[in-house]
Amino acid sequence: MYRTRNLLLAAAGAFALSGCQYDVLSPAGWVGDQQRDLLIISVLLMLIVILPVLFMSVYFPLKYRADREDTSDYDPEFEHSNKLEAVVWGVPILIIVALGYYTYVYTHRLDPYRPLDHLEAGAPVEIQAVSLDWKWLFIYPEQGIASVNELVVPAGRPINFSLSSSTVMNTLSIPALGGMVYSMAGMETKLHLIADEEGVYPGRSAHYSGPGFAGMVFDTTATSDEEFDAWVEGIRAEAGPLNRETYLALEEPSMNVPVSHYGSVEDGLFGRIVEMCVEDGKVCMGHMMMVDHNGGGGLEGVGNAAAYSYDRARTIDGFGNRIELPPMESHGGGHGSDHEALNGTEAPNALAYVLAMDPNALCSPFGTQTEKETNGI
Repeated sequence: MYRTRNLLLAAAGAFALSGCQYDVLSPAGWVGDQQRDLLIISVLLMLIVILPVLFMSVYFPLKYRADREDTSDYDPEFEHSNKLEAVVWGVPILIIVALGYYTYVYTHRLDPYRPLDHLEAGAPVEIQAVSLDWKWLFIYPEQGIASVNELVVPAGRPINFSLSSSTVMNTLSIPALGGMVYSMAGMETKLHLIADEEGVYPGRSAHYSGPGFAGMVFDTTATSDEEFDAWVEGIRAEAGPLNRETYLALEEPSMNVPVSHYGSVEDGLFGRIVEMCVEDGKVCMGHMMMVDHNGGGGLEGVGNAAAYSYDRARTIDGFGNRIELPPMESHGGGHGSDHEALNGTEAPNALAYVLAMDPNALCSPFGTQTEKETNGI
């Protein structure tokens, strides 16, 4: 009876696992191939230690058990063996050297910021990926389109990702193509992948980000150049625009969002997203750093806090619902309403200083460039 039950359980487990996709061990891109090779090499090197240990953990207790008949090999005076010392110390050292070598080689070879130009695989495709609550926005700056929860790329051409986030940290993961990199608010990270062959590969966020995390998935479709161009033209002809207004509407928390498209993209929108100043009246991060570099706004600048606030307007509860917080209060400046600070009707001290340095500071997509010009970095 127990044998039958165990066989049934084993069959059920095998049946369940038959639907799994082992993309990590069966990748469809150069980066994934390299990562698989590094994984296999590391496992084989570690097995050099693990397998003998497993063998000896069974062999020695059996061979030297107390009730054995032949005890002539018992040597209570044993102290040292050069051969044994050479094995005990030499093998681990060689394994560490080998692991260090391969780690060095593959760390530089698979640097996510390193372009795949060495593959000579054709012109790369630029994609700006933004993780939202709880969906992915993919902007194609060269084609002037955008898609939500759908990534279409031409097979055989490098994909240059620029990543950011609207709120919490996420991770862009397409296991079949290899690699994954965090997307973080106020930062731009890079990732370079390639699909060697046509197909559909699942992607998702690999970093838990709240109640809608389970539905934060998308399909990556690798097509021919002709099919990719046709897909782009179809979106241009039918979809509406992605501008600051439509982006802010898309940014609202939502779960299990269906695929949607945008036929045009406002210039500099991704830069505004990274600089956290898509909304009218928000001071970009580059300008915030410029003010900090020059000593800050002091107490009199507290009244402009709303122009610098970002997370407050995106506060949510444990179910993903937006929480409306009371207006920010002024403390000592006398100019503290959100409306005044956001629209610049009263711009004392810090905000006036920023505007004097750059009239386009409020909601400017050029905050980073301005910071470089101002601070010389």
